[in-house]
Amino acid sequence: MSKNASPSLRSPLINRLIARLQQWRWRIATIATRATKRTIDLLVVIPALIALMPLFIVLAILIKLYDRGPVLFWQRRVGLGGREFAFPKFRSMRVDAEAVLQQIRAQNQHGQDGVTFKMKHDPRVTPIGRFIRRFSLDELPQLWCVAKGDMSLVGPRPPLPSETSRYNMIDRYRLSVKPGLTCIWQVNGRSEIPFDQQVEMDIAYIQQQSIGTDLKLLAKTIPAVVKGRGAY
Repeated sequence: MSKNASPSLRSPLINRLIARLQQWRWRIATIATRATKRTIDLLVVIPALIALMPLFIVLAILIKLYDRGPVLFWQRRVGLGGREFAFPKFRSMRVDAEAVLQQIRAQNQHGQDGVTFKMKHDPRVTPIGRFIRRFSLDELPQLWCVAKGDMSLVGPRPPLPSETSRYNMIDRYRLSVKPGLTCIWQVNGRSEIPFDQQVEMDIAYIQQQSIGTDLKLLAKTIPAVVKGRGAY
């Protein structure tokens, strides 16, 4: 009797043990992937910040000479778990850009009720701004955010707080990982891709992310920047 009962008694215990081991295996794999990703971020970003310093100085001088306004444009962006952080860009717009936005919001190419605002021939963009946007040079100060750990090299782009306030539950899944300097939809059309499709692509990336995927996206970023598709 005891021999027949033993397997049935052990089975739930074994199943729970297997489930627990699978959970720990997943956690270890996740921690290892995050640690590797962070190591790659630092190995790339620190030399890049040093090497690009002369370019930073030139861009700062050009922006300052154009209209005497600030060189950097700072925003609050939303990162991992909904935490806000300071997000810098080389200023590519007029100093009164936020006020002008209210006048042109109806021309949003992502729809008047769109979560994000995109306009191909945005009148707020300065001449030097068009150049640095064309080659994504305005994004370079965000390397500092990667160095600090607020961002990673690859991940969904960090949204504005005003955008996340309009997120539904599916959209919020984008906040389950660190935001990135580049992402899957940026190398496939950038602003030409509508918001809903951006979310779908980001979620697909999150569910399938790996170091190999990140390296492939980084490799695709340079050609995408040179082509400039959707860069406005």
